[in-house]
Amino acid sequence: MLWPPSMDLLAPLAPWFDQVRRDLPWRALDLDAMHPDPYAVLVSELMLQQTQVATVIPYFSRWLDRFPTPRTLAEADEDSVHKAWEGLGYYRRARFLKAAAGSIAAEGWPRDLEGLCALPGLGPYTAAAVGSIAFQWPTPALDGNAFRALARLLLMEGDPKRGAADLRIWLTPALEAHGPSRMTQALMELGATTCLPSPTCTACPLSDRCGALLAGRTAEIPPIAKRAKPKASALWLVAFEAKGQVLLHPPALRGLLAGLWRWPTLDPDLYPPQPIAPDAPSVTAWPSWIQVYTHRREAVSPLHFRLTARFTPIEGLRWMPRSELRNLPLGKRDQRLRDLLDTPGQIPLEAPDSSALLRACAAPAR
Repeated sequence: MLWPPSMDLLAPLAPWFDQVRRDLPWRALDLDAMHPDPYAVLVSELMLQQTQVATVIPYFSRWLDRFPTPRTLAEADEDSVHKAWEGLGYYRRARFLKAAAGSIAAEGWPRDLEGLCALPGLGPYTAAAVGSIAFQWPTPALDGNAFRALARLLLMEGDPKRGAADLRIWLTPALEAHGPSRMTQALMELGATTCLPSPTCTACPLSDRCGALLAGRTAEIPPIAKRAKPKASALWLVAFEAKGQVLLHPPALRGLLAGLWRWPTLDPDLYPPQPIAPDAPSVTAWPSWIQVYTHRREAVSPLHFRLTARFTPIEGLRWMPRSELRNLPLGKRDQRLRDLLDTPGQIPLEAPDSSALLRACAAPAR
């Protein structure tokens, strides 16, 4: 590791950040002191995982209004927590945040980086970010933006994440010299606003010393990681309604959609469309859409069946008052069908056989 000393190479970052720093609701005014509310830092860092700043800001403000302290979050019920998170995605973060708040409320804040890493949902980056921003510990936090900026600055070949341990050792003196909170957030700001995938090098305070820029290689450093092609699938998304109640899956404890209520889904290969029988329940349909997730794409076909009476559902399904739908936490796909129920749809020419769908969702008669 033959890089120039970080305290010298990164020195221009501190005054640059003081001039250009964005006014963010979780960012302290005094970057030389401990943050007045470490919990706000924790909330912001969990929300900012995989989510852009502009999206997070309104959620952060509402969250702090609803759960202003670790104790209020720890004591909140699961549905209210997931409802407050609704729309941010990656709902596991909300459960981690609640669990971390419970630990903090019971035992106080950890006293070192190892203790922060032990909190639910805090990996090496998040723990280091909270440590430096909230407590002024010289704990280098490396997110994707920071890796990109440092890879270019230091002309690192290959994936810079492979050199994470060396980068943290190299960065520590800069945090100690220029202030952990200031330098951590300055590096984040540089990667988020200037050293983008297509960088604005003329606005960069480190352009005169950037290895990639001087070598004419900013477009190839760091290399773009290849992403796996999302898996494609199709499903019927079905709202059964009877006597003012709708059929839903209650929240699961684990999995991608844990903590969320869900509509029943059925495989179109097993329940293909066919002409609607004269005695079939009233059915409404809306245009299909593609629901995009990180690793998959769903072709969603929404349906609404109105039944004359409720049936006893299989285990894992529950009748709920339709009037409660707005209060239940739903994922984006399921929110969309909830909202469609309040709009006029169309009577389809074809739909999956309603009696087959009912058999799939109804408990066997005793």
